[in-house]
Amino acid sequence: MKEISLHLLDLAENSVSAHAKAVRIDVNEDFRGDRLTVSVADDGVGMDDEMVKQVVDPFYTSRTTRKVGLGIPLLKSSAEACNGGLEIISKPGTGTRVEALFKHSHIDRMPLGDIASTFLTLTIGHPEIHWIFTYRYNPPFKGSPRVFEFDDQPIKDTLDGFPLTHPGVIAYVRTTLEEGIAEARK
Repeated sequence: MKEISLHLLDLAENSVSAHAKAVRIDVNEDFRGDRLTVSVADDGVGMDDEMVKQVVDPFYTSRTTRKVGLGIPLLKSSAEACNGGLEIISKPGTGTRVEALFKHSHIDRMPLGDIASTFLTLTIGHPEIHWIFTYRYNPPFKGSPRVFEFDDQPIKDTLDGFPLTHPGVIAYVRTTLEEGIAEARK
């Protein structure tokens, strides 16, 4: 994968497969600390310690559609190549949290990518899940850190069964995400 946003999409899809009802995606761009941290946390089935060790192995997958699972191992490798790392915290019956840390300025760090489109895809593609997205931005020189948070539940409550796939709803969610992230980056 060539963008961090695609790794987030992969991790979130793992959460869906783990029967999560709620998924939180956090992105923290900290220019002053020279860190980029991304995480996906869910309330799915979780994993025991042995399975956590296995999911970083590229030749292990719990999927039946292919024989290898490269998403998490590639993310781990990419983070470590950029003076960072990967941490997985999981407990059966409780859920899983995967966090990747990158040195923001590292020359080999892949771009963040289109996180607004990634989150829109997840929201529209899996309306049965409660999605919360938080984007934190700490500017490089002056100014205070800024935060944009998007919680899809108020929109779902307002729609009261009206489909999220309606073009007007999709446009509204896309605009909200793009403008919120752009505002945080100012």
